[in-house]
Amino acid sequence: MNSKSQVGPDIEDWRPEDEKFWETTGKKIAYRNLWISIPALLCGFAVWGMWGIITVQMLNLGFPFTQAELFTLTAIAGISGATMRIPASFLIRMAGGRNTIFLTTAMLLAPALGTGIALQHPEWPLWVFQLMALWSGVGGGNFASSMSNISTFFPKRLQGTALGLNAGLGNFGVTTMQIVIPLVMTVGLFGALGGESKALLKDSGWIFGKIAAGTPTWIQNAGFAWLLSLVPLSILCWLGMNNLKTVTPAAGSPLLAFAKITYLYSLAFVPSIGMLYLYLPAPTGLGLLNMWVAIPLDIAAALLVMKLAAFGTMKENVAKQFEIFHNKHTWAMTALYVVTFGSFIGFSMALPLAITVIFGFQHLPDAAGVMQHTLKNPNAPSALTYAWIGPFVGAAVRPVGGWIADKVGGSIVTQVISAVMVVASAAVGYVMLQAYGSPTPEQHFPMFMGLFILLFAASGIGNGSTFRSVGFIFDRQQAGPVLGWTSAVAAYGAFIAPVLIGQQIKAGTPQYAFYGFAVFYALCLLLNWWFYLRANAYVKNP
Repeated sequence: MNSKSQVGPDIEDWRPEDEKFWETTGKKIAYRNLWISIPALLCGFAVWGMWGIITVQMLNLGFPFTQAELFTLTAIAGISGATMRIPASFLIRMAGGRNTIFLTTAMLLAPALGTGIALQHPEWPLWVFQLMALWSGVGGGNFASSMSNISTFFPKRLQGTALGLNAGLGNFGVTTMQIVIPLVMTVGLFGALGGESKALLKDSGWIFGKIAAGTPTWIQNAGFAWLLSLVPLSILCWLGMNNLKTVTPAAGSPLLAFAKITYLYSLAFVPSIGMLYLYLPAPTGLGLLNMWVAIPLDIAAALLVMKLAAFGTMKENVAKQFEIFHNKHTWAMTALYVVTFGSFIGFSMALPLAITVIFGFQHLPDAAGVMQHTLKNPNAPSALTYAWIGPFVGAAVRPVGGWIADKVGGSIVTQVISAVMVVASAAVGYVMLQAYGSPTPEQHFPMFMGLFILLFAASGIGNGSTFRSVGFIFDRQQAGPVLGWTSAVAAYGAFIAPVLIGQQIKAGTPQYAFYGFAVFYALCLLLNWWFYLRANAYVKNP
């Protein structure tokens, strides 16, 4: 081995399966890249998911948008992040790990800064905030490139541990965001440079309790605060991470690599913007598409753009990626991963605003007997005090799900958690029905929150079990592309959940959204049994 090959950002000799090489050289480099990757991915999740909290505070500060319009912001961020995972899975082999993680982390500075500026201007039109939400999707796409990168550094026997740490701790970005943003909005973090505060029109809160109406609030810090971590993290990625020449032999110069990354990520915005224009109502869009048409159209358009625009080594990678679509297990595992990660990220996006809308108002009939939902509830629980608990539990138990699945089998664990989610989702719907028809909805909040924590715990355990099942069902050549594809489709849960819950709240029937989720979970429970658990299953797992 040429020791000089390990000096500098580009490593030419990389043999993690060689025990001597791993112990003397590889381990230190691999773990250094992992420990830098984790906080970078955490910030990606935080910027992607921050609109779930921002919209709550926009409502509390009296921004001139309806509840349905605010739900579109979380939905737009969700669909953008999901779509960007499709090209993100190709970035490492085209541009190199160090180049990719550095640039995609630095890219998060733009939506963070832009969001901070926009939030200082409540009078700006809705499309400005929708553009910032779309741009925040960069953080969602980063998951695919981050996982792909870390998998190349570790030997096969340690990939489960390394990927589990990267994904599990990265998922804590959702919880971190839900704790940090309410905190930084209470102080003038950047002095005169950070802009002026606005007084709360409604009670708000943070993890330690309620913040009374009238309190000065710097909502712009929800965007600006991430600059404090993203700037040093970007520098750390550039100085501390590596490109593996064995994985990316033709990355070219850093500028050429950056051009490839920017090109691919720009491609992802095209189908997202086009689909959202057809889907969103006027004045933002044309309002022509139903969500269930819009999502498949967006996925198909993203794949088509990737196929038509591919060049060089990327064309070969795309062709290999498309081979997985001929395998029926790809589609089965995609549905099951939507149950787990799709639910986790979707509920993370939608829960804060759902708490605010359902429990923040007294629900009373008018003189004609028509239910009204406009009178402020003085005893309302603050979404910003409680919403972080669910994602925290879901992320924390993710490694547990993988460990249990290693012991008893991935599909058995998936079956159990699917059954739990059927019951819990139906129960959440019933509790929402009771709360949305009550003048004192806060009485139903403890049950509502407890059931949601159960949903998050089940989805987190299922995240681990489905990862394990993919490794069991597919060979090594297909497992990677399948993980990339399933994670992309499941991320559309960040779009589906806010839209469905928002639509049903607007219609006065929020419970129907969760009854629908329960039906979907039940169908996937049957699918999992048919494919992997029945006596003559296609692949017995176990």
